[in-house]
Amino acid sequence: MENSKPLALVLFFSAFVGIILYVYTGKKRKQRLESYKDIPFMDDDELDPTHEKKQQVKKDESNGK
Repeated sequence: MENSKPLALVLFFSAFVGIILYVYTGKKRKQRLESYKDIPFMDDDELDPTHEKKQQVKKDESNGK
């Protein structure tokens, strides 16, 4: 039990370093994850994949009236 805390520290630190290396070593993965950093600053409309369709329907409805 005496060495359990240092052993846990080494184990968790190595897991942390492993995750960091996994995330930032692949170029495609890195680019994808880097693009996620802007999500909180985007408008809700930009995140909605059906936004363009909704805008087109609204435009068509307004032209039809």
